[in-house]
Amino acid sequence: MKNTFRDFLNHLRAERNLSPNTIAAYKLDVRRYVDYCLECRIAYPDLISMQLVLKYLEELSDIPLSAASLSRNLSAIRMFHRFMVNEGYSKTDPTDQIDSPRLPKRLPKVLEIHEIVSIFHEIDLEKDLGVRDRAMLEILYGSGLRISELLELRKPAILLEDGWIRVMGKGFKERIVPFGNEAKRHLKNYLKNIRPFLKNDIKAGNIVFLNRSGAPLSRMGVWKIIQKYVKLANVDKQVSPHVFRHSFATHLIEGGADLRAVQEMLGHSDIATTQIYTHLDRDYLREMHQTFHPREKIRHE
Repeated sequence: MKNTFRDFLNHLRAERNLSPNTIAAYKLDVRRYVDYCLECRIAYPDLISMQLVLKYLEELSDIPLSAASLSRNLSAIRMFHRFMVNEGYSKTDPTDQIDSPRLPKRLPKVLEIHEIVSIFHEIDLEKDLGVRDRAMLEILYGSGLRISELLELRKPAILLEDGWIRVMGKGFKERIVPFGNEAKRHLKNYLKNIRPFLKNDIKAGNIVFLNRSGAPLSRMGVWKIIQKYVKLANVDKQVSPHVFRHSFATHLIEGGADLRAVQEMLGHSDIATTQIYTHLDRDYLREMHQTFHPREKIRHE
């Protein structure tokens, strides 16, 4: 089992073209599963039964893990077993007849437009780091980047005058994302007047967003910056960098943007992932129906 696990990791790195974060997640989940099999005195893949997999998932649910985490673990275990069958390590796949746990549909957390305006309003543009923070948050909201994409953004990837960014997304897939005039104005100010005085040539390279020491910002650094302005703006929500991405997509779709265009900008490979952003307030939908549907107009008249 241990040798098979090692070969599986090499397969993920060399052939699946997965992101480092995805590989790390699979590694963690499958290693825990392999350790469980070894604890059950199972050293060879063909000795693993469906009952053992179900028992393992039951123990995970008792921790307790959420339905989403259980689904992710089962997905990793499925991939591991399919790899073993395809490579001849095993003749059978015990996960074939196991259904994934049913996941509740969760709407993403979204900021209202006035909340975003309030957060931006609290940024002090008289301070160098304020100029940086405004440019960074304008790009997060204006282009819907993932936090990893923002942190890895490099100067050559920005077509400033044209208002485009080349983004290297999940699975090393490149996409071109536009950004608006407000983001352009604040990013231009930061790149011209602030970044040259922040950068540490040894640490910074071409990375766009830097900390006060001239090194690339970290995830925790961006999270702390966001919490600072959320608190100042009295926004009573849990706001992570990803909430700006959710807000970007939601506000575009609510404004009438084509779903496939938003899918392209977000870098989703499956449009079903993008469709979660089509949620609208039901009271708003009811109001629109009662206001504009011809049968409703007749009733009111």
